[in-house]
Amino acid sequence: MATEPGVTAWIRFLRAHAAIARELSVRLETQHGLTLSDYDVLVQLYYAPEQRMRRVDIARTVLLTASGVTRLLEGLERAGLVEKQSCPDDARVTYAALTDAGRARFEAAQATHLADVEELFAAKYTAEERETLAELLGRLPLADTSSACTEEGAA
Repeated sequence: MATEPGVTAWIRFLRAHAAIARELSVRLETQHGLTLSDYDVLVQLYYAPEQRMRRVDIARTVLLTASGVTRLLEGLERAGLVEKQSCPDDARVTYAALTDAGRARFEAAQATHLADVEELFAAKYTAEERETLAELLGRLPLADTSSACTEEGAA
């Protein structure tokens, strides 16, 4: 029995995403000591105003639960890449801010990571196909490109 084209596309999308994300994470960890989630947080902070964000906004941007982002940020804080900052206007609000070490680690990782994204994903398509794919994927929920994760900092 033939599989419906929508199901085939969905399965291929899921498998490709999992395989590419796994390989990108391995490369980031090997070359820079960062997980893909670590890199995602660093890219968000790097391009954020004042290189800081409310912790709750980071959780929404990187699609983690509040407890998940807390654990991730604690690890980045222990590594000296991010620091916790208080909000002078509202004691309930805390920020995660990129440190000098975090900025340097992100900048070192960015070039190799973008080269890996090119090799594992973008190089498989022509420029016209990439434009079409971007348009098609842009129709999906949460595909908004207004976050800091842009072409120059792709996660």
